[in-house]
Amino acid sequence: MTEVVLWGGTGHSRVLRELLSHLGMVVPAVIDNREIEAPFAGVETIRGIEGLKAWLDRRADGSIKPSYALAIGGGYGRDRLAIANDLDDLGLPPITLVHPTAMVASDAVLALGSQVLIGATVATCVRVGRCSIINSRASVDHDCVIGDGVHIGPGATLCGQIEVGDGVFVGAGATVLPRIKIGPDSTVGAGAVVIKDVPAGSTVVGVPARLQKAQ
Repeated sequence: MTEVVLWGGTGHSRVLRELLSHLGMVVPAVIDNREIEAPFAGVETIRGIEGLKAWLDRRADGSIKPSYALAIGGGYGRDRLAIANDLDDLGLPPITLVHPTAMVASDAVLALGSQVLIGATVATCVRVGRCSIINSRASVDHDCVIGDGVHIGPGATLCGQIEVGDGVFVGAGATVLPRIKIGPDSTVGAGAVVIKDVPAGSTVVGVPARLQKAQ
């Protein structure tokens, strides 16, 4: 049975564990940089990268190293990418997850460590970057390019031919109109309707979306 460790022990870890169980995979451990209450009975909770190294050393008996999935949602895409680099350095392979109820076009490209969750749609000619999340019921239409460490929130809609830079967070229920560019490390507020390009490092909210903060 495939083992997958989860980095992150809050709500998103429960979502991923349910999906992994549905796919016939098991979670032997949860890692978090913080002191947290064990999220799952019978699953070991590990503190940080040093704790993970010690745990792997205890298991160094020739067994196959587990894969990993990053259970860190929200606007923490850069953190996901940094943690992924650390786990890659330890020789743990990232797992790309697609919920059985999601619809992913045959020619869509999902980079390593990406997640397409329950009821989401990824249309034709879409590229989804490394460690990016397409959350529940989100829709990414044709020819969109999603960067690394992006999170498209639940129920958000990207209408097609949209470029989303690295580290972007698109909030729940937001709508981005076609051919828009969203600069790296930007945030689109929940329910916003984006009708023009978003500068890097910006926060936009409202209908239509207006700039709240920029670098």
